[in-house]
Amino acid sequence: MKVPVLFLCFSLVLSSLFAATVPADLKGSITGTVTDAADGAPVAYATVSLHQSEDDALVNGTLTDEAGRFSIDNVKNGSYRVEITFLGYESISVPNVEVGGGKATDIGSVRLGVSAELLEEVTVTGQRALIEEKVDRLVYNAEQDQLSRGGDAADVLRKVPLLQVDLEGNVSLRGNSNIRVLINNKPSTIIAGSVADAMKMIPADQIKSVEVITSPSAKYDAEGAGGIINIITKKNDLAGYFLNVDTGLGLRGSNLGLNGSYRSGKFGVTLGGFGRAFYNDAETSLLQTFTNSRSEQFGEAADNGLFGRYNLGFDYDLTDRQFLSAGVRYGVRNFNRDQLQSTTVYAEEVLASTFLRDIDSKRTSDNIDVNLDYLYVIKPGRELSISTLYSTTVENSNFTSSNLDDEETILSRLRNLDNNTNEEITLQADYIHPVGDKQIFEFGGKGILRQVNSDYRYLSADGTDVFTEDLLQPSGQLDYGQDIVAAYTAYTLALPGDMTLKAGLRYEKTLIDAIQNNETIEIPDYDNLVPSINLSKKVGESTTVKLGYNRRIQRPWLRQLNPNVNVENSQSITVGNPLLQPELTDNLEVGYSSMVGKTYLNLSFFGRNSNNAINEVRTPIDSLDGTLLTTYENIGRERAFGVNAFVNVYLTRDWTINGGIDVDYANLEGQVTGLDGTSVTATNSGFNYGGRLMSQLKFGDGWSAQAFTFMRGRRVQLQGSRGGFGMYALGVSKEFNEGRGSIGLSAENFATRGWTLRSELETATFTQVREDLLLNRNIKLTFGYKFGQLDASKARSKTRSVNNNDLMGGGDDTGGGGGNAAPAPQSRRQVKKAAKADEKEDKKKKKSDKKTEEAEETKD
Repeated sequence: MKVPVLFLCFSLVLSSLFAATVPADLKGSITGTVTDAADGAPVAYATVSLHQSEDDALVNGTLTDEAGRFSIDNVKNGSYRVEITFLGYESISVPNVEVGGGKATDIGSVRLGVSAELLEEVTVTGQRALIEEKVDRLVYNAEQDQLSRGGDAADVLRKVPLLQVDLEGNVSLRGNSNIRVLINNKPSTIIAGSVADAMKMIPADQIKSVEVITSPSAKYDAEGAGGIINIITKKNDLAGYFLNVDTGLGLRGSNLGLNGSYRSGKFGVTLGGFGRAFYNDAETSLLQTFTNSRSEQFGEAADNGLFGRYNLGFDYDLTDRQFLSAGVRYGVRNFNRDQLQSTTVYAEEVLASTFLRDIDSKRTSDNIDVNLDYLYVIKPGRELSISTLYSTTVENSNFTSSNLDDEETILSRLRNLDNNTNEEITLQADYIHPVGDKQIFEFGGKGILRQVNSDYRYLSADGTDVFTEDLLQPSGQLDYGQDIVAAYTAYTLALPGDMTLKAGLRYEKTLIDAIQNNETIEIPDYDNLVPSINLSKKVGESTTVKLGYNRRIQRPWLRQLNPNVNVENSQSITVGNPLLQPELTDNLEVGYSSMVGKTYLNLSFFGRNSNNAINEVRTPIDSLDGTLLTTYENIGRERAFGVNAFVNVYLTRDWTINGGIDVDYANLEGQVTGLDGTSVTATNSGFNYGGRLMSQLKFGDGWSAQAFTFMRGRRVQLQGSRGGFGMYALGVSKEFNEGRGSIGLSAENFATRGWTLRSELETATFTQVREDLLLNRNIKLTFGYKFGQLDASKARSKTRSVNNNDLMGGGDDTGGGGGNAAPAPQSRRQVKKAAKADEKEDKKKKKSDKKTEEAEETKD
């Protein structure tokens, strides 16, 4: 790896961070934090207005950031009234705020309660909305979803607006499967192998929220052509101890989870573990027709697996302004499939061969993430963070195929051992600097050292357990090094007329070294400039219009690079392509959201253009009748435009219905192999669609019910289409012992045997029809209980971690945003202590705090 070049560039970027200077002397300032009175979560983008106490004239104003904080600078000495408003909350007024001597006056934490009018018509006291919209993202609060308990992350993502998830757990955003997935704002090698497999390892019970970021700012890694999905898991950073037990038992799976935390003084520790077992049956049929041959195939399979994820975290307050955190996360996956597969091959409509195979496949992986993060709060709103991350995944995809006779006696065996590793070391630094109350400058740098290795071989045996090297299918090895150095700058400006502008520019240089079977592969390095711009405007009290543009990169991932020739299915052979180049995508979107009475509407129109698009390409193998070879190629261009609509209706205080549809028209153009073996241009186009509908109803005495249905339509591919499917579920739950315990019962697809996924491919050289039947009827019983006592008044700041966040910060574990989070609101004691310079200033602060408390008592 080109380590010296990478860290030389990175050190230059890092040194520039510490060279930041403070603007010229300002007059006094007023700071504070705005939180939700129900759950203590920060209220982002609330309007803060500053009025003179004498005549109530408007002097200045600002918006809270995603951590709920605000700062109004350059305030003249005098007495003021601070008014805080936000849609759906009661307005709060804090009178008699004194500014004098050019000092900072902190009004502490102001708690906003849900408006009485909205409570009567719309929502339930203390319950966060299922869907929240922020300036550059949509947030799905998964902890309000009871039906997904006992499942995995794929069960949650199917309910998130803008996302589509197929039966195997593959995720796409607005029809684009090339996305970036973060877990708790951090990248992880667990995703590099397979997004679908990673989703099986994350328990639904531990997901707090899912953030869908369709127009990422320059602070995010440029990777992820379709956008970014940030999965926030549940955490506790409060004082005291806490232990949560979650368990579930179902026809298709069972789970057990334990999560706890302890905090005392400056030190805190969290510990969690989750295990899930699943068991299911599946059926597959395959028909492939070629010019002079065809093959028919049918298989019955029994699937079972064990997934586990465990975490240990520490945090420590070095000082009142400096914070340190560290964590270790370990994930394990074991997936086994035993399939009996029958195949019939015809040549020129004459039976050529029939064979019966017993295929035992095992896919296992181990993943470790270790992080160490440091945060220095120079002053409220001005921060420096340094983050490190080590992540590694070891993945083994092995199978043993046994050829059987009519009596199912083993005739011969073939075994494939495919061992892969993905290792990453990341160093990142970010700096945030507000200027006045209308501007925020941010810049930073990042370095990633990434190493991908694949080691594969084939063994054979003659009906025994004694295996030797198979000379017809030689072994091989790939060593693929990818180093990335990046730097960015971002700017936020509050414009007149309730408009906010976010703009940024990111530079990434990618250095590649690749060796296959001891021979160097010539893959050139490449540079990318990635711009982004987001503009939002508030129209009236309840309507927001947004416009966003960004450019994204999609680098090939482990499965796409792996040169192992996988013949697990003799008629459908797959192989990766280590020569793949990155895909570049330009995205444009226009969004509209409004709250009209009891109805919330979110509507967005989007378009994207991808060059060098990475797609699956299938080609007949002339020497093998009825056999297709599937690999990955940079096909050319992929364009799409479409619309996403989501609506949430509050029928009563206790009954809500929400749903959405996703429709886009895709056009693909690329190169495939023609009849004569030469490359020809292929095109395909058509509509992709999907939708979901959910209803939630709360009864008295802790009872609640949910209903959910989901439909994913066909997906257009270069050489055909992949079929759609649907699912539905009903469930009830009961809370007891003042909400500490809960028990639930739910049923999925109870009226059908299962769902069939039909895919059809058609070219000038072949057709393929495949049907996968998933027997997913399920009934599950869930139970959870919370032990311990936490003190919410002692909530502490959070350090940042390796990732790239939104311009305004956010992304802390409250689910308020993505990427490098600005710290959670500090306690009033911490903020005071950090701000005071001498005894005289401390007295002024105490006087101001006393007035603030009197104002809070009045409003409460």
